[in-house]
Amino acid sequence: MVEKTYTITSNEGLHARPSSQLVTAVSQFTADVKLQYNDKKVNLKSIMGVMSLGIASGSTVVVIADGEDEDDVLLKVDQVMKSEGIGE
Repeated sequence: MVEKTYTITSNEGLHARPSSQLVTAVSQFTADVKLQYNDKKVNLKSIMGVMSLGIASGSTVVVIADGEDEDDVLLKVDQVMKSEGIGE
């Protein structure tokens, strides 16, 4: 299991478009991927789960991956977070 913490830097927070891009990016992997915000964890492969968290700008989230390609998942999340200006 691997995890990485991000701070959401997008002025709009983690709204529909960036959420969709993250979900699409991680859905191609076999690892179980969770997004943790405050005390809640949701499946990062579920757009409804991610949107239900209502993550605002400045929030801290943790991406947790567990499985064969867990390291690759975090590399992909890093890439999407930076290229889309979502977080760091």
